[in-house]
Amino acid sequence: MKDILTKKNVKRILALLALVAVAVVVTGCATSTGKPAPVSHTSGNWWNRWVIYYMSTFLLWLAKLMNNSYGWAIIVFTIIVRLIVYPLSAIQIKSTTKMQGIQPEIDALRKKYPGNDTESRTLLSQETNKLYKEAGINPYAGCLPLIIQMPVMLALYGAIVQTPQLMTGQFLWMDLGQPDPYFIMPILSMIFTFLSTYISQLSTPKEAQNISSKIMTYGMSIMVGVMGIYFQSAIVLYWVISNLFQVIQTFILQNPIKYRREQKAKEEAERERKRQLRKTYKRLKRKK
Repeated sequence: MKDILTKKNVKRILALLALVAVAVVVTGCATSTGKPAPVSHTSGNWWNRWVIYYMSTFLLWLAKLMNNSYGWAIIVFTIIVRLIVYPLSAIQIKSTTKMQGIQPEIDALRKKYPGNDTESRTLLSQETNKLYKEAGINPYAGCLPLIIQMPVMLALYGAIVQTPQLMTGQFLWMDLGQPDPYFIMPILSMIFTFLSTYISQLSTPKEAQNISSKIMTYGMSIMVGVMGIYFQSAIVLYWVISNLFQVIQTFILQNPIKYRREQKAKEEAERERKRQLRKTYKRLKRKK
């Protein structure tokens, strides 16, 4: 289980902790007895004045463009956020791919410095960072999209509960200010969360996969689904569209079909090389 704390799992661990933090903050706000006052440019603290107020204003402006459909406004808003984060996601995936390429060298370093003493840990860290630098890898690049999206989610929640139009808005079968009564959105958010990670794993070498990554995959999906049962439909709608975008983005950037095809070609080339070596060995043996 040591690989749970390896750098390639940092993003998953941070994502889980971030979701827990959002759950605590948002659930605490949602269960408070006081009804939040409508937000304005003169609201009490800087977060309300400069973040939530302008988030609310932007959503209402989008809704006006969408024939006063607040659900479509949230969908368009989500797509805009994901497009902004897209370049960072591309960098993250490229960094992850490079990291997978040097995984054998990282494993060799761990064998070279197997001790748990301070000196061994320091040397391992120095050698690993040097390897990352030579390969042009930032092991924490995967955290950037998450760091950007978490404040957006919190601001969106604040805008929803402090904007009467959003709290009373209707979209499809849902009251945007209330949880989905049929649990359709929570289930979709869980499915798309799982698919985005599953597709990513299809483009990962089998030796790089482990039990901890599978636990995180299922754990994150279940947590998102359970939280979606209690959150306002507007928030869960954001999750669904965001995770659907993530599924499409992951498929485009990592393309598991292309990866499997390339892996199959490499395996066939390796088998052919071994066959040629055996033929050469037999031919030399006959000559002797």
